[in-house]
Amino acid sequence: MYTTLKRLLIGKPLKTNALSEHKLSKRKALAILSSDALSSVAYGPEQVLIVLATVGAAAYWYSIPIAVGILILLIALILSYRQIIYAYPHGGGAYIVSRNNLGETTGLVAGGSLLVDYILTVAVSISAGTDAITSAFPSLHAHSVLISILLVLFITILNLRGLSESATVLSYPVYLFVLALFILIAVGIQKVATGQIPATAHEPMGHWVDGVSMFLLLKAFTSGCSALTGVEAVSNAIPNFKDPAEKNAARTLMMMGVLLGILFSGITFLAYWYGISPKADETVVSQIADETFGRTPLYYFVQGTTALILVLAANTGFSAFPLLAVNLATDKYLPRMFTIRGDRLGYSNGILFLSIASMILIIAFKGKTENLIPLYAVGVFIPFTLSQTGMIVKWIREKPKGWQWKLVTNFVGAFITFTVVLTLFITKFTHVWAVFVFLPVIITMFYKIKHHYINVGEQLRINPDEQTPPIAGNVVIVPVAGITKVVENSLKYAQSIGDYVIAVYVAFDRESEEAMQEKWKEWQPDVRLLTFVSQYRSLVHPIGRLVDFIEDKAEDHNYQVTVLIPQFLPRKRWHHILHNQSSLLLRAYLLRTKNVVVSTVPYHFKK
Repeated sequence: MYTTLKRLLIGKPLKTNALSEHKLSKRKALAILSSDALSSVAYGPEQVLIVLATVGAAAYWYSIPIAVGILILLIALILSYRQIIYAYPHGGGAYIVSRNNLGETTGLVAGGSLLVDYILTVAVSISAGTDAITSAFPSLHAHSVLISILLVLFITILNLRGLSESATVLSYPVYLFVLALFILIAVGIQKVATGQIPATAHEPMGHWVDGVSMFLLLKAFTSGCSALTGVEAVSNAIPNFKDPAEKNAARTLMMMGVLLGILFSGITFLAYWYGISPKADETVVSQIADETFGRTPLYYFVQGTTALILVLAANTGFSAFPLLAVNLATDKYLPRMFTIRGDRLGYSNGILFLSIASMILIIAFKGKTENLIPLYAVGVFIPFTLSQTGMIVKWIREKPKGWQWKLVTNFVGAFITFTVVLTLFITKFTHVWAVFVFLPVIITMFYKIKHHYINVGEQLRINPDEQTPPIAGNVVIVPVAGITKVVENSLKYAQSIGDYVIAVYVAFDRESEEAMQEKWKEWQPDVRLLTFVSQYRSLVHPIGRLVDFIEDKAEDHNYQVTVLIPQFLPRKRWHHILHNQSSLLLRAYLLRTKNVVVSTVPYHFKK
């Protein structure tokens, strides 16, 4: 049943040598890796207006110079990450750059921040997509969390089916969204140019508004910078590109930057010119589309594609999180299970972990996008700042040809992103204070995991100076619950592998003990039987004490002790719950506490 359902949802397993066939072209990569950045156009300009609205509609004109500042930062980031792609063609992004140039701990800060950011990417994108759906269909507002959870499950299944297949599906909504916003911006500008949207709809630019301070403008700027999240995803995913991977990745990054700049500028301008004010139950893009097209099919086309890309923007997290987890796991900071490819050649453990973590966040924050965005922005701008700083160190240290211009680019990016981080901490501390909790916890976890792997390596490493004495024989202990075919089968196997075979029976009263001794003498007189009475009705502890005693004696003669556990297996899985699971408890106890071989002898029922 499980296998059938898995094949239905995920598909048939792929051979490892088919991996090269599932690399991404520039067209597919642009869709799958830029969906997060492009989708942020749907809420980035809105976040600026939400801050300015605290002063009043007269302050909305400040959104234009703020947008110019965000575009300057976008240019710096695109140029910087283009340099990172060529400097570190094996991927890893901010984590690798920070680790190699700023040190191990700094690299882990960047890596930990990005891991959390990708979880937030999924949560924010899905929540924002749900907002777009409920804006068009207000009756669904009460079911926002449920809708979000179902959408996460859909994206998870899509990614478990494989990178190439998910990219094929995702490319259509992304490009439809770009087309929809280009139409919206073009028609909106045409209406502005022809006077259909009068200049009286908005406050004139250039005048100072009472209540506006530099602090408020910085707060609005940092809120709008949420539109730049996802820019680093391409640099993390270079291994997923077709050859030449770094060249294709760089071109994809440039195309993403151009599209993001045009769409962000267009939406910000139309929102200002139309005099749009943010509303709790309708997004800014929805209001612009309504003003431009009315509630016509074009309006629903814009809203539908916006909802789709906001939902599917979560796929950037699903694409980048597993690859970053692979880099951290390769360096022994995360469990090795993150390096294992699944049936469809994707890193399925990373995908499933990301899915579960993002659903927990959505439920915890009740699907409220505005509560997640500040933490989301901090999670990405910390790695932005560290990667820029790391590249500055790299250029100063190596001084390649033309390094001065590269240094200037990274310095500008580092200065602006550091300013954004400081402003976020100052202006939205109540939303982002959790960074000071989860980052130290995550970094501590990284070091503990690596320390464990180092200890494991030391204990597994063969030392030629240490001579292990040969095993002289094998003492086999067989716990028995009665005289059955299962026990008979186990004893035969024990006699085939052991020099000494000892059967052990634990009774709960004297009468049962004596009865078992009599039956055993008649049935297996050649096999030694040890019996115990457990006053507390425990099987585990009496057998454990016996194992300790025999292990001490066997060690003196270099004998190995093996505990052979008989176990019958019902034909149907649900039958297991009808039987005592004492063999599983005994096995778990012995493996955890004793230095003995523990083996199970199965006996399969036929009906």
